[in-house]
Amino acid sequence: MTTQPATPARLHDPARRGFGSDNYAGVHPEVLAALAAANGGHVAAYGGDPYTAALEDLAREQFGDQATVLPVFNGTGANVVALAAMTDRWDAVVCSSWAHVHVDEGGAPEKVAGIKMLAVPAPEARLTPELVDREAWGFGNEHRAQPSVLTVTQSTELGTLYSPDQLRALCDHAHGLGMTVHLDGARLSNAAAALDVPLRAITTDVGVDVVSWGGTKNGLLGAEAIVVLNPDAVRRPALVRKHSTQLASKMRFVSAQLLALYGTDLWQRSASHANAMAARLGAGLAQVPGVQVTHQVQANGVFAILPPDVTARLQERVPFYVWAPATGEVRLMCSWDTTTDDVDGFVAAVRTEMGA
Repeated sequence: MTTQPATPARLHDPARRGFGSDNYAGVHPEVLAALAAANGGHVAAYGGDPYTAALEDLAREQFGDQATVLPVFNGTGANVVALAAMTDRWDAVVCSSWAHVHVDEGGAPEKVAGIKMLAVPAPEARLTPELVDREAWGFGNEHRAQPSVLTVTQSTELGTLYSPDQLRALCDHAHGLGMTVHLDGARLSNAAAALDVPLRAITTDVGVDVVSWGGTKNGLLGAEAIVVLNPDAVRRPALVRKHSTQLASKMRFVSAQLLALYGTDLWQRSASHANAMAARLGAGLAQVPGVQVTHQVQANGVFAILPPDVTARLQERVPFYVWAPATGEVRLMCSWDTTTDDVDGFVAAVRTEMGA
């Protein structure tokens, strides 16, 4: 008698969609195929596998011959490990007041890496050299945590972009102060696709020292990486990764996903689609009387102010977040699998609710 394998139970409604986060979306089918191809047989653990070796080659191809890559599990891990490897225990990191590492990491940089975060209010979540100088001072003062790293986010937490020239100005200024530069690239694909530039044009070529290379928000399953562009900017990052519990034993499955995304044009296709859906959503909402789109839509996020009662009714049907309860501002994120029907249906629902 042959026992048939059990069919896994599906515990969610695959027809339910929304704009809560690009993390809400599933895994891209091409990535699932890459995981299946990487399965089977035995290969070395902890990065001693052919997929991670191929990822090293790909990182050099994308970012330059000096690049080295360390796969990790998630964006918090990428940011914390990178910043920990770039700092000493008495150092501080200058960031935007909107920065994910400051607002949304649950204190992980402080708790895990012992880093003081020096946050600067930044319009549209973009820093400038002048804004950096508000916290980049006190060098050599033993009474002040030493500002040693500047971290910027591309695309930003408000869905806005830095141009290559803006990034270059920031890097030049930070380096002139003796600081190094980290770039949180959780949505680096969206930024590069929107700017129509290669990845290195907004990282290596403008002077960034270390990059958190995003994947999960663009269709991967728990796969991110740290790319070291300037080896002089870090101290023993591999040991920091292990110490921070971000060293994957079966690393081939993390690396295989990053290869599927960045070793093909999948990252461009997926990010460009998400950006296009956000542009469509922002344009649609801007035409609804009483709705205010609050930030320029440059990547895959849309921010708008809705009446609280309208938001509450819409959230019963479509997941999305209230960004600022005091003003009624909401955040709507598009992803690789957002459809025109998703967008147009939501705009129609908003129009109906506003009319009601």
